[in-house]
Amino acid sequence: MNYSAWKLFLAAADLGSLSKVAQSYGTSQPQVSRQLNELEQECGGRLFQRTGRGVVLTEFGERVAPKVRAWVAGTDQLVNDIHSTSGKPIGTVRIGILPSMAHPLVSTLYYRVKERYPLVQLSVREGQGAQLENWLEAGHVDLAILFRHSPMPKHGDVYLVETETYLVGAEGDRVTVNPTVQFSALHNLPLVMFCRPNSWRDRLDQLALEHGVALNVAVEADSLSLQTHIVADGGMYALLGPYAISNAGRDCRLQASKIINPQITRHIALAMSRHGELTLACRTVMQLVREIAQFGGPESTGRGIEVST
Repeated sequence: MNYSAWKLFLAAADLGSLSKVAQSYGTSQPQVSRQLNELEQECGGRLFQRTGRGVVLTEFGERVAPKVRAWVAGTDQLVNDIHSTSGKPIGTVRIGILPSMAHPLVSTLYYRVKERYPLVQLSVREGQGAQLENWLEAGHVDLAILFRHSPMPKHGDVYLVETETYLVGAEGDRVTVNPTVQFSALHNLPLVMFCRPNSWRDRLDQLALEHGVALNVAVEADSLSLQTHIVADGGMYALLGPYAISNAGRDCRLQASKIINPQITRHIALAMSRHGELTLACRTVMQLVREIAQFGGPESTGRGIEVST
């Protein structure tokens, strides 16, 4: 079996786009297409259905993919185990992360890995909470950095940081003029929120029900950039954590007030795939993430946008 060609097959199945696969591998789209066509000829059936938006697995491809994924993972693991007998981490660590936390955590992690463990490669994908959960469940990522609402970690999660929730408005906005704002002030306030399904939305709905507050979701948008730009235009509000606000402050003029009565806390957690044992490289990257998190993240100035410390 052609290991490299089957790796391309899995990449195409995950990304759904031959151009993205080509970009990821530093090759051309025709070259990727040619190799996949050769695979289909060897298999005696079509693996992909070409659509106007990319490629999707055929029924035959759906049956083949899990077996190929297990074979590739086993092959990678064997190579890594052989090298790891020397005690040196090696291999690719696949990480899923929320867009609001991608920078500067990922860039810091990248340079630290490059400096200390040159045989380890990072493969980072951004996604929202439900998407990250699906990737973990399917084994598409080894680790995920995401929000958890439970006060105690479950399923082997490692809690890194506890964060507060802020009501974000445009600079000069009257509702967010003070360092804190009552949860009751959200009543009928026009909000920009993440699209469903979303566990964060579910938790906010539950809190609103408990406190008799009507949440007025005027716009749904999964893009943090879109959310913060809409808010910066004035008249709309978002409920965000300090990392998202700190990053948005580079492009938008915003101000934020911490929500109180009740305070809404979340935990930034490091979650692990439940498929197989973690490699030495994965365990090493986990330790680095915890190390980076210990130095802290954005903190509120008490007025306006959070700043990193």
